[in-house]
Amino acid sequence: MNDTPTTHRRRPRYSGTHPTKYEQKYKELNPEKYADTVAHVISKGNTPAGMHIPICVREILDFLDIQPGQKGLDATLGYGGHTLEMLKCLNGEGHLCALDVDPIESVKTEARLRKQGYGPEILTVIHTNFSNIDQVAKQYGPFQFILADLGVSSMQIDNPERGFSYKADGPLDLRLNPEKGVTAAERLREVDREELEGMLAENSDEPYAAEIAKEVHAVFRRGERIDTTGELRQVIEKALSFLPEAERKETVKKSCQRTFQALRIDVNSEFEVLYEFLEKLPGALAPGGKAAILTFHSGEDRMVKRSFKEWNRAGIYREISADVIRPSAEECARNSRARSTKMRWAVRA
Repeated sequence: MNDTPTTHRRRPRYSGTHPTKYEQKYKELNPEKYADTVAHVISKGNTPAGMHIPICVREILDFLDIQPGQKGLDATLGYGGHTLEMLKCLNGEGHLCALDVDPIESVKTEARLRKQGYGPEILTVIHTNFSNIDQVAKQYGPFQFILADLGVSSMQIDNPERGFSYKADGPLDLRLNPEKGVTAAERLREVDREELEGMLAENSDEPYAAEIAKEVHAVFRRGERIDTTGELRQVIEKALSFLPEAERKETVKKSCQRTFQALRIDVNSEFEVLYEFLEKLPGALAPGGKAAILTFHSGEDRMVKRSFKEWNRAGIYREISADVIRPSAEECARNSRARSTKMRWAVRA
């Protein structure tokens, strides 16, 4: 028998009044327990750690015009903000399917929605990629409304263990489903210099793609590794060290954002998945059904715009948005992550 007394360990505390590390933001990570703290963070225009604030909710609901009794699909469940608002519109009648490829966050989101009273009779959560929309529609559709929010959720970005951000050191992973595929660190070791340069240019319009690709491969030639987000940031900083000091800091920041975005798109085959989704989307909609898509960078928006126009010319969509819809200035002030959002919509013939 072990008579050694158990030592009680207190939660790691932070000095001062504002925590900086993800794991120290325990109040923000418990919104039900610390609602006042979460409300205060949101009121300052920030997103609490572990949460995601849905974007363009009013614009989406105005367009979809969801009625009780309809069948709908949220192709990208995420934190469940859009899903919750659509469920409210159904008012207990009809059904909503919600898809998500992330096995970590989707389980948490489903538990929150179940706790709020949305059982399987009104909500079905399916752990699958939205490129499988045809299979879902075969079982649960066709749908009167479909929403796809193509952005990475804030809770994925903020958690350093997922490796989505250069701002905190963590494993260079970037997979939406960490149970499948190769990590971004592995992918970097696979590609040659020319392929990496092309990836940075095509996926994120990185103006210093050649310089960054050259420095990355210089690291590997020396027998060194790039396994963490911090190490990749250091490589980018060195690649851009030739820039004048006055502009270097801001340029490094933007190049880090674009490089991580390009890697994330590549690791998760995001363009290929989106193309497949757009090809299958009309077949999942009921006659007169509506689809709304939120994009967050130019490559995604070009694909959605092109697809909607082609299906419209073919008579498959009877109407499409003439131009992008953007979040209001007020919403962007409340949520800085809304600024790059573009919404397009289509109506099935």
